[in-house]
Amino acid sequence: MTVPPGPTRIVHLVWFKRDLRVEDHAALSAACRDGNPVLCLWLYEPEWLGAPETDASHLAFANECLAELDTALRARGSRLVTRHGSLPDAFESLWQECRFTHLWSHEETGPGWSYARDLRVADWCRARGVVWKEFPQHGVVRRLRSRDGWAARWEERMHRPALPAPDIIPAVRGIRSAGRLRPEDTALGADRKDRQTGGVTVARATLDSFLHHRGTYYRKAMSSPLTAPDQCSRISPYLTWGCLSLRETTAATEAAVLAWKSARDRGEAVPGAWFGSLQSFAARLRWHCHFIQKLEDEPSMEFENLHRGYDGLREEFTESPEGQRRFAAWCAGATGFPMIDACMRFCLATGWLNFRMRAMLVSFASSLLWLHWRPTAVFLARHFLDFEPGIHFAQFQMQSGTTGINTLRLYSPARQLVTHDPAGTFVRRWIPELTGVPTAWLAEPHRMPDSLPSPSGCRIGRDYPAPIVDYATARRQALDNFAAIRRLPAVRSEAQQVYRRHGSRANPRRPEFSPRKTKAKAGFVQQEFTL
Repeated sequence: MTVPPGPTRIVHLVWFKRDLRVEDHAALSAACRDGNPVLCLWLYEPEWLGAPETDASHLAFANECLAELDTALRARGSRLVTRHGSLPDAFESLWQECRFTHLWSHEETGPGWSYARDLRVADWCRARGVVWKEFPQHGVVRRLRSRDGWAARWEERMHRPALPAPDIIPAVRGIRSAGRLRPEDTALGADRKDRQTGGVTVARATLDSFLHHRGTYYRKAMSSPLTAPDQCSRISPYLTWGCLSLRETTAATEAAVLAWKSARDRGEAVPGAWFGSLQSFAARLRWHCHFIQKLEDEPSMEFENLHRGYDGLREEFTESPEGQRRFAAWCAGATGFPMIDACMRFCLATGWLNFRMRAMLVSFASSLLWLHWRPTAVFLARHFLDFEPGIHFAQFQMQSGTTGINTLRLYSPARQLVTHDPAGTFVRRWIPELTGVPTAWLAEPHRMPDSLPSPSGCRIGRDYPAPIVDYATARRQALDNFAAIRRLPAVRSEAQQVYRRHGSRANPRRPEFSPRKTKAKAGFVQQEFTL
């Protein structure tokens, strides 16, 4: 059904961003409510395509999502119009063509370029008299005054009924679409990752297979790069791009718990691990918004330390020739630490890595290589298919110790390999240079005696690099540096302010504010100081 806009007719523009679906889409539902014509738009913004965190895989994945979105819109009488250009100029061009009166979209907690763009759009809407209505995308609260009560608001939002897709979307006639922009047509180049496929259909299939088949031992399997690719949910790219709404995902998880309980009550053989695994997964859905809320409340954390007392801690060294050498080796997966290098190479090839190994990569770069978190964060943002700015930058600052309120964790790459890849299967797959190194020496091949024959003929320093730093020395130096700075009264005072603004209210007895000694556990060093 198409309706030509008249000179005084109401015309709606739905601006799709990272919400590429028609179900549980508040902006689309609201635009279709009065029966007036609706124009559905996706913009290829040069600011996104030129951002340092954007990769060809992101564009290719988005295009797959857009293709399925267009099919869903056409089934309802509309279509997806695409344009190339910056805002608000692209809106001005469309306004000249159809005089849209209302702009509908979801709120976006994105990188700095998107924040600046939204300010320009707001100014343009006021100048043109266009009514712009934004809706929450998930559990993040805009203009939040206090974290108190935030969890209850999250629960209330997630348990509202999901919005059905509109049956009919009246279309606007005669609007040109620019078609989809391929990675090869941009400076990003070709997409070369062996990655997940985009779109709602595969997103729902992925979630369903996790909740009913793959996720039995998720709680245990999530930590190892051997088991995590199959037994983690793998829905993070679909949440990032909005193929799944968080409300839909939460409801599906709770329904799966009930289904497994019913099966158990009927006497069916249900592994007990299911319930712990789904409980852990449900908790991570809540943490998803907890971290994005940090960037919403403090956009500067994309670029600056959340706790400004840590300014100057690593900047000078990172820019030095030695810092740049370490950064290049880390990016290439050539640090001489097999577990670090295997995880980096896996990530570069696939666009994904399980959380524990992500944390290990970041902790290693920040504490052992002593690199500032900003360049390492941008590098991995470019290679994570599921790059979600709020989660990404908050996690980088947390793992690098610059929030001032989180435990400093220094993962031992050797211990992580022994614990999570004991036979060396993962490491040998991604570092073929080490194929013939005996398992007993694989975690630290530089310690292998020269007299020991190696079937591969691998020589450390020639075929595979020697460790770029001495682990024990770098670890001790990092702990000493942080111990010194956290003792400063001004640093302790600001840490309490950071907590009041950004800390979780789940446990008011924060470990960061209690005296504890340094301890080694489960392959990482946990350092906590009295504040």
